[in-house]
Amino acid sequence: MVATYPIFGRQVGSHILALATLGSMGLLGAVSLGGSKKSKTEGPPINATNSEEENFIKEFIKNAEKEEQKTKH
Repeated sequence: MVATYPIFGRQVGSHILALATLGSMGLLGAVSLGGSKKSKTEGPPINATNSEEENFIKEFIKNAEKEEQKTKH
């Protein structure tokens, strides 16, 4: 009544193969969506020549984000 296939010398039903396929696809999907999430606050590295320039860039970005939040609300 059920089609069987010989796998590693044993007879395995087609319904078992279907469940194994669906389970493995679900597992692969869950694993691929998991993992560590990159923080949104992380941006590209700042390639400043000195600390004064780096502080200026950080302050500029901070002020730009504040202005962006003000216009959104």
